[in-house]
Amino acid sequence: MTGPRDVAIEPVRLDVWLWAARFFKTRSLARQAVDTGKVEVGGQRAKASRAVRVGDALRIVRGEASFEVEVRGLSDARGPASVAQALYAESDDSRARREAARAQRAAERAGYKPPEGKPDKRARRLIRALGDIDAL
Repeated sequence: MTGPRDVAIEPVRLDVWLWAARFFKTRSLARQAVDTGKVEVGGQRAKASRAVRVGDALRIVRGEASFEVEVRGLSDARGPASVAQALYAESDDSRARREAARAQRAAERAGYKPPEGKPDKRARRLIRALGDIDAL
């Protein structure tokens, strides 16, 4: 039978579990994250070959997002997202911090409006003139 296992018969490597739980798109990206210290097991850095067990507490940093999850199931095969989400449970505090950080980033870029097109001849002259102010 291929697919996620409810009962852990054999251990699963940390990088394989991160890939199967869909935290990283490829296993090599998961391994790189573990090697660079972006994944902690029980508050300590771990190796990619470390065995993951049900009940382990993981802290995963992916980009600007940080996840604090508890392992609920083991799998060494990548499946649908619904199955992958059943492999872990994210803490409410972690989810709230991620949402607050996302809202903060959205608020920071709310005032910026990118230009609609290339600058015309007059605008290019003004840009060049402003650049010459530093030369004075």
